[in-house]
Amino acid sequence: MTSLDPALPELSIIIPALHEGPHIRSLLDHLTTIAKGTAYEVLVVDGDPGGSTLQYLPPDVQGLLAPVGRGPQMNTGANFAQAPTLLFLHADTLLPDRAFQQIQRAMKIAEAGAFDLDINSPRPVLKWMSRLASLRSRLTRIPYGDQAIFIHRSTFKAMGGFPDIPILEDVALMQRLKQHQIPISIVRDRVLVSPRRWEQEGIIHCTLRNWLILGLYTLGVSPHRLLHWYRPQPSPKLGLKN
Repeated sequence: MTSLDPALPELSIIIPALHEGPHIRSLLDHLTTIAKGTAYEVLVVDGDPGGSTLQYLPPDVQGLLAPVGRGPQMNTGANFAQAPTLLFLHADTLLPDRAFQQIQRAMKIAEAGAFDLDINSPRPVLKWMSRLASLRSRLTRIPYGDQAIFIHRSTFKAMGGFPDIPILEDVALMQRLKQHQIPISIVRDRVLVSPRRWEQEGIIHCTLRNWLILGLYTLGVSPHRLLHWYRPQPSPKLGLKN
């Protein structure tokens, strides 16, 4: 990793984290494996006031504290980022092997983008759901945060960053880009997302809940009112797939 490299990095990877300490090193090692010469920096933004995740970081990764919530945490990371391209990566999401090169190519023709989705589970229903989610994002050009959203830093700042809302900050930012007719690229290679939330909450419950929240938000219901429908769960072990 190159966050202490005096040369300007090509890519700033911003990881919002909450109680991810025992698992964050696996994700950082994965980024090292797929970098293939790309100069990048990593900024891990901890929502725990005690900085429990930051204690596990190697010295070449910048650790920051921010109020809990992905929006505030990712905005904090973006304020400290140096690279012209920002990549917002959830702590339970693994990038495809050619991700860095694909981001560089996508940013030549678009201002922002994300990847297709895959869920790290052999269960057919979760595979079907991931394909459906990828199709939805291609049709709407509104990817979710777990699809590893990337964006020009200048565009991100021009849009005001992620809005100050407790959930759906990723959807709100993508909607704002669409309203300004800013092109969004969807890369066909898939990120690999942990199935932990579906497994903890139940596939049907989690899926229907998410659809309901998005539908109500689209109809104009405030994310602050919708927050009680969505409760983050404690983070179990991050499952990595060879």
